[in-house]
Amino acid sequence: MRTLWTIVKVALAAAIVIPLAMIALSMALGILGALTALAFLVLRFALIGLVGYAVIRGLISFFGGGSNSAKQVDVTTLKPLPPVDPHYEAAMRELDRELKN
Repeated sequence: MRTLWTIVKVALAAAIVIPLAMIALSMALGILGALTALAFLVLRFALIGLVGYAVIRGLISFFGGGSNSAKQVDVTTLKPLPPVDPHYEAAMRELDRELKN
């Protein structure tokens, strides 16, 4: 009788655990599949963006927009720097004296 009761308990546990395990496995595989699909979608968008960037850079270079002569700054047109604040310089000297002691 004891053996029969053990077999019934094992059968009952298997009847409960096996369907739950199948549901959990199918959910895990579904989530894994969705994440894999999202990864491929992001990769596809990245490649399309890279190709688009290369095409735009090529067109800019082809039509002369990428020359460095337009980016150079004429040094004579720069404004001179503002004068140094004497109070700031005195405060910095005083701070240096205090920190060295």
